Amino acid sequence: MTSLAEKLTEMTGAAFAALDLPVELGRVALSDRPDLAQFQCNGAMAAKQSEALFASKKGQKPRNPREIAQSVVDHLQKCHPETPQDVEGSKDTRPDPSAQALQDDGGVFAKLDIAGPGFINLDVTDDYLAAHLSGIAADERLGVDKIVKEETVVLDYGGPNIAKPMHVAHLRSSVIGDSLRRICGFAGYKTIGDVHLGDWGLQMGQVISELEERGMLGQSVTLEQLEEIYPAASKACKEDEARMEKAQLATRKFQDGDPAYQKAAQQFAEVSIEGMKKNFDALGVHFDLWEGEASAHGRIAPMVEDLKTKGFAIESEGALVVEVEEEGDNKEMPPLILYKSDGGVMYGTTDLATLVERMESYTPGKIIYVVDQRQSLHFEQVFRAARKGGIVPENTEITHAGFGTMNGPDGKPFKTREGGVMKLEDLITMGVEKAGARLEEADLAQDMDEGERADIAHKVAIAALKFADLQNNRIADYMFDIDRMISFEGKTGPYLLYQAVRINSLLRKAGAQGLKPGDFVVEDADRSLALLLTELPDVFAGALRGYTPHLLCDYAYRLAQEFSSFYAACHILSEEDEALRASRLALCALTHAQLTLVLDLLGIKVPERM
Repeated sequence: MTSLAEKLTEMTGAAFAALDLPVELGRVALSDRPDLAQFQCNGAMAAKQSEALFASKKGQKPRNPREIAQSVVDHLQKCHPETPQDVEGSKDTRPDPSAQALQDDGGVFAKLDIAGPGFINLDVTDDYLAAHLSGIAADERLGVDKIVKEETVVLDYGGPNIAKPMHVAHLRSSVIGDSLRRICGFAGYKTIGDVHLGDWGLQMGQVISELEERGMLGQSVTLEQLEEIYPAASKACKEDEARMEKAQLATRKFQDGDPAYQKAAQQFAEVSIEGMKKNFDALGVHFDLWEGEASAHGRIAPMVEDLKTKGFAIESEGALVVEVEEEGDNKEMPPLILYKSDGGVMYGTTDLATLVERMESYTPGKIIYVVDQRQSLHFEQVFRAARKGGIVPENTEITHAGFGTMNGPDGKPFKTREGGVMKLEDLITMGVEKAGARLEEADLAQDMDEGERADIAHKVAIAALKFADLQNNRIADYMFDIDRMISFEGKTGPYLLYQAVRINSLLRKAGAQGLKPGDFVVEDADRSLALLLTELPDVFAGALRGYTPHLLCDYAYRLAQEFSSFYAACHILSEEDEALRASRLALCALTHAQLTLVLDLLGIKVPERM
């Protein structure tokens, strides 16, 4: 359904169009001065050029922005004769026959006035607001429209490496990517989440060669053994050039299909993936595909031949490259290397081949990469090569949704107290332990058995970790502070869970007393929460458009705060007026539904009780 701001935009846009001004000037937004008005339209301030053109055609003197604003207000009042006439100079309220359809809305505006040089302030009537809320409450999607056209979106996120333990650096890609998958899915897209494993690089040769050194090649390796073997192999390669050469040779032989190496790699890859799935399940992060660089290997040779035939793949200093520099570049743009001088392939090669695979397999309308912002140059090279070589057509969106780093108190990428990189499993465990302690301190979940209490602690911990990450604009760095993010106060995931659980508890009590939500009746004490509940469609559209989950985080926090103020100011179960009590229960129910939906889009589960 159309959001309240969009409804008002349609009306105001029609008024601008009636004045021979561009309809887009009628855009209505929430007022940045809610103490003065609920909504505002600044189009009259931007109408100078259009007005000058219109006036010259008519041989008239151009109107100033305030005069244009007054004409818009006059037109709106003609279309809505029930609007109170409190605007100076707006005496003619005869209906405009051309706007008969808009008259059906009845009394839309409680206030229309002009501020400063031409800003239009708008308030809607409480009846109109109540009717809009009824439409939202009756809609299973809470007012958020689906995208009509069918389109597939491939999302590339997570990106752990085979043989390496998952660590905190994987948190942001996984959490942001999974939220974007949920957002795109709710918008109506067919989503495909791909973990895109690192299963083709040097670490594969390092582990294989280490197994050979230990006489373990061909033996089964456990996850615990692998967690010791890879660091040892990596350290040995850094300290010994001959050892590195052996690892590089093993990598090439593995990539060329050596049967023994392939079999060993398959075994420890399966062990790695099993460990990864436990971590992702604990986080509540989902993938549809468990593909890796290796899955695209077979497409590299034919892709390169095609690029050579088209004249895009050329030799440069012994390597085979695609020039991606474009006229107008204001920074250096190195070519994308397909084959190194020794014949080895690069990440860019496998990424380009993966694009070939995705286009052939899924014909997506969008491909979104949720990868560290520091890889922006790499993806710009890959995307340009993909466009240039005809691998990805212009009508398919390819986006690098980059993100900043998770930093410690020193402002540097987060480390353990010992200075090492914390394993993701340890981070989750630490969060659950902290959450359990906070539940104890807050005297929450004390009437539950051990299993339910553990489940609540896990939900609180995951809410804390995810919300602390997602509430930041994804391209920004943020500081990891487990004690702050696990708090039940402030802008945190646990605070939002607590508010959602509190509303649910209130609704359960109402049901036990035979009380049910009813029709909306907006009064002064309810109006602020009621208006906020109309914003979700616009907030969701912004989060989808910019791939920015933090907009949903902001909305969820504002909703929780506004409900807290409403709860403190209003009688609900104790309200004696039956209609008002039913209306306030309806506000509670709609708030809970929206809060639960938004948290689900962030990948956060709300417990039934706490």
